[in-house]
Amino acid sequence: MTPAVAHVVTVGVLPGGDAEGALVAAALGAAGVRVLSRALVEDDEAALQHALGPDDSLTVILAGAGGSAGDVVRRVLARATGARLVLHERMLAALEERYRRVDRPLPRRAERLALLPQGATVWVPAAGEPAWALESGARAFVVLPRDGAGAALEEHLVPFARARAAGHGAALTRTLRTAGVGAAALEERLAEWLGQPDRGAEVSVVPAEGEVWVRLRAPGASVEDAAQALAAVESAVAAALGADCYGRDAETLELVVGRRLLERGLTLAVAESCTGGLLGHRLTNVPGSSAYFERGVLVYSNRAKQELLGVPAEVLRAHGAVSAPCAEAMARGIVERAQSACGLAITGIAGPDGGTPAKPVGTVFVGLALGGAVTSRHFRFAGDRAQVKWHSTQMALDMLRRAL
Repeated sequence: MTPAVAHVVTVGVLPGGDAEGALVAAALGAAGVRVLSRALVEDDEAALQHALGPDDSLTVILAGAGGSAGDVVRRVLARATGARLVLHERMLAALEERYRRVDRPLPRRAERLALLPQGATVWVPAAGEPAWALESGARAFVVLPRDGAGAALEEHLVPFARARAAGHGAALTRTLRTAGVGAAALEERLAEWLGQPDRGAEVSVVPAEGEVWVRLRAPGASVEDAAQALAAVESAVAAALGADCYGRDAETLELVVGRRLLERGLTLAVAESCTGGLLGHRLTNVPGSSAYFERGVLVYSNRAKQELLGVPAEVLRAHGAVSAPCAEAMARGIVERAQSACGLAITGIAGPDGGTPAKPVGTVFVGLALGGAVTSRHFRFAGDRAQVKWHSTQMALDMLRRAL
């Protein structure tokens, strides 16, 4: 039986990737709907028309309600379904309520946002922005706000996708996330599953930013059958990955680290130089992180390292700020001052300038203080400044995860 399929289209290309599209794809996968494609298109009618899925599929579109992207989506879907644009009273009421919450009247021009193709169904989640769906024969479209789509995903999109998948086969996807190991090493470990769908699930290795993911996709006559097939393969693959596997699906490294700290009743403090606060940002992006994140300091200069962390002047003179002794002194200093159980410190050369033959751009040292012991690791990362900073925080979190 052929599984239900979907396509995800994000309208209006912006810097920073397509995190919203990834969330939608994950939600659809959990509902048993296989995502065949994800596309990023400009807010252009011809581009969106070209990206729409075929006549028997579900297309989920992420776009801002206002501005040119929202206008493009409404016009294209009205044309694709042969429907005319009409004023939708439920959407108008939702827009008025949204403006009322911020003590502003609905601008007259904003009323056009309530013009939807005739037959559209408006979804108003308990929190977040309204969304809408439109069905035309075997074809269906869902339009989600690009910002704040999370509430509509769980409350409306997942049940809608499950209902469409009823009577079709299902295909469930699981992503096992790893850190600190390369794709080639994982492919060697997983050789008996790669390219062998007859073992119950398709297994593939997917390089991601700073880590490698192992994706499992299991088909079945129903969601329950697919889940059973997926579970059997997942347990064996996870065993092969061992400690290099830190989580699954939407679990981030900072989320997993925070969970382990919370389970053990430990607190964490961080000291950052070349990462400029990125480590603290990632940790505090996790809801509830105040239960274990004690503090973070940004010590960019040598003077700051000495004054705020007590890094000895002789360490800086003999080894420099980018060195293992300095990273260890930073980690030791932050746990002493914060009275925290764990400490992480990062110092390095993010580039594009500042490198030397002995310490080229991408040289990073990470210090870890835990249980009275202080250790450090030396890394050499490739990529631009932003990539070096991201990889540095990734390895710092992974060091703490493994130590815990």
